[in-house]
Amino acid sequence: MVERRFRFLQKLAFLGQGHKYEALERDEVDTLIDEQCELKAIEKEKSVLVLPPKEACKCHKEELARALYVDLDSGLSEFAVTQRRLVHGWNEFVADNTEPVWKKYLDQFKNPLILLLLGSALVSVLTKEYEDAVSITMAVLIVVTVAFVQEYRSEKSLEELTKLVPPECNCIREGKLQHVLARDLVPGDIVALAIGDRIPADIRLTEVTDLLVDESSFTGEAEPCSKTDSPLPDSGDLSTLSNIVFMGTLVQCGKGQGVVIGTGERSQFGEVFKMMQAEETPKTPLQKSMDKLGKQLTLFSFGIIGLLMLVGWMQGKPLLSMVTIGVSLAVAAIPEGLPIVVMVTLVLGVLRMAKKRVIVKKLPIVETLGCCNVICSDKTGTLTANAMSVTQLVTSDGLQAEVSGVGYNGKGAVCLLPSKEVIKEFANVSVGKLVEAGCVANNAVIRKNTVLGQPTEGALIALAMKMNLSDIKDSYVRKKEIPFSSEQKWMAVKCTPKNEGQEDIYFMKGAFEEVVHCCSMYNNGGISLPLTPQQKSFCLQEEKRMGSLGLRVLALASGPELGKLTFLGLVGIIDPPRAGVKEAVQVLSASGVAVKMITGDALETAVAIGRNIGLSNGQLKTMSGEEVDGMEQGVLASHVGQVSVFYRTSPKHKVKIIKALQESGAVVAMTGDGVNDAVALKSADIGIAMGQMGTDVSKEAAAMILVDDDFSAIMSAVEEGKGIFHNIKNFVRFQLSTSVSALALVALSTVCSLPIPLNAMQILWVNIIMDGPPAQSSPPPRSPPCLLEWQPPHAQSPHSVFA
Repeated sequence: MVERRFRFLQKLAFLGQGHKYEALERDEVDTLIDEQCELKAIEKEKSVLVLPPKEACKCHKEELARALYVDLDSGLSEFAVTQRRLVHGWNEFVADNTEPVWKKYLDQFKNPLILLLLGSALVSVLTKEYEDAVSITMAVLIVVTVAFVQEYRSEKSLEELTKLVPPECNCIREGKLQHVLARDLVPGDIVALAIGDRIPADIRLTEVTDLLVDESSFTGEAEPCSKTDSPLPDSGDLSTLSNIVFMGTLVQCGKGQGVVIGTGERSQFGEVFKMMQAEETPKTPLQKSMDKLGKQLTLFSFGIIGLLMLVGWMQGKPLLSMVTIGVSLAVAAIPEGLPIVVMVTLVLGVLRMAKKRVIVKKLPIVETLGCCNVICSDKTGTLTANAMSVTQLVTSDGLQAEVSGVGYNGKGAVCLLPSKEVIKEFANVSVGKLVEAGCVANNAVIRKNTVLGQPTEGALIALAMKMNLSDIKDSYVRKKEIPFSSEQKWMAVKCTPKNEGQEDIYFMKGAFEEVVHCCSMYNNGGISLPLTPQQKSFCLQEEKRMGSLGLRVLALASGPELGKLTFLGLVGIIDPPRAGVKEAVQVLSASGVAVKMITGDALETAVAIGRNIGLSNGQLKTMSGEEVDGMEQGVLASHVGQVSVFYRTSPKHKVKIIKALQESGAVVAMTGDGVNDAVALKSADIGIAMGQMGTDVSKEAAAMILVDDDFSAIMSAVEEGKGIFHNIKNFVRFQLSTSVSALALVALSTVCSLPIPLNAMQILWVNIIMDGPPAQSSPPPRSPPCLLEWQPPHAQSPHSVFA
């Protein structure tokens, strides 16, 4: 007690509340501080050091330092860190539903059919039919062991997939910049941020230099957010808090420093994690059908057995003999081969999917895809590459070009329209000058297919790489930079060509209406001509056209003076669809599986991507998160089926949409990769996460992982699921016909007072050995056209799969 209270005194001293006790001895402290005081003080410490983002964003730096008892220059002491960790724990997540291996194994016995078989084995033991009991028990053990081993292997594969290098960060403690593990952070720590850093906790920024943060994994917004260190007058939605950065997001540009205000489960990342754990995973259609079948067989078999035993007893037959007959009847009524064949079919499906780089965490999920008739998908990182790319060019003299290739690399080409001529370097002067300006007026760097800097600038560098102009920047010496600001909406650099005798030149990029004000000429095949009102009007029309397609439009110019620049043209940038997504959506739609996009992006961008991937042949129906919020669940369920694109959505909107679809009778799959997708992934009938770009939380919530982040792999998975659906359905009919025959044979012999023709062991042999192999003889469909021949059970309830 004394030792514990002495540690508590140290906590009080650390908080600045215990200085008057410092000269006292331990025994004096023990008499002065009682148990109730200790508990109250610890609770006070908790409340003092927890600062919600919506409160922290309003604080000035000095108020923040006082609230968190920290010096913004020197940070916390190691002693203070240790004390705070006693209260707040480590900056990590611990799943409280982790089960020991033995419990996971025992859970396999909860299947109603398995319990029914175990009941038969118990009756066999009571009637001293030990051979029957051993045979039935062996069959049960084979079933549960196969299922357990496969699910255990899947979980181990997932663990290997999610074993990332432990996140690290730069933290100021005791006046020194230290490199520490992110899990060591506590509230009040001062963290320094730089380009490429993953944000290790929720942080209120106190210093910012051109800081841009990619929050797509948290908010769903593809465009990086510009951050500030100024207090906000009013706190709105979390995505609007420009002086807060959240755990799990990524620094795209600039640098900053701030105070940790939330760690572990007290961060916004942690809030989603807790929501995900509170959400119950729905049973799969197969599980529901098997449960119903097990209950029906139990009632039916015991009803018949009871009736026949009553008939035999009335005929004067010995009770023990009738119990023995009852065991044979029970074995005849129960399709013992069904659990085995179902498990083997699912395991074979899982193994086939593993070869296609798809990890399935739970066996029944494989069949769920065969019943799935709606796939809801996150946009950023799932349907799109989460890499800004230039897709269109328009030069000031009217030439148009399209750009292929996705990502921050040189893969792709620039093709003139309508001739489709591929352009390299300055083969076309107008296009070459436009690309040159975008490359020189640029601060981004691409390394190993990753952009360091703004994604839009990275897209311009990638464009230059496709034209073999990525080294053009080395032809100039930069003398001056006028940085971008939200007021002027452009940036410019003043450069000197390395070739002697040439004058200085400015390169500018920015919003069209601002850049064109600085231009007096336009580029016409490498010749500068006066910029006329007609030329301005043409460029304005092109800018509006590209904007209507959801593109972010940048204007580019160059010249000797800022007021006398030559307008070069426009580039259109967007986060483009992943390769193969459009084809996958077309095949899924043709087979009756509706694909719906749920994104946090604005309407224009969402609609542009929706059209690009072919979500609708006619008019694309949309619905905003605000509209979803304003609808009752029943009303939403009646409308949600007709909507193809949901925009400006939050995690709670995604869950509401999925539950509305389920309420309307749909079997729903949800794909996603971000923290904002986690709760929806768990609440869907099947959650599908991205293996490479996906966050740990999304992988934890999902039932299936696409290792290569390939949306088109879902098509193969659905195809596999449909084959398994048919195999299981056909086998159930086959097995039940055998069981009914055996049951009728034993029942007829009993009623007619004839010897029992088959004992329990023989019936078991027929059900397992003779019926099992034929059930595996029909392979699943192998080619995509098979998808077109199958229509999902729209009108069926999950319970009618085996009807």
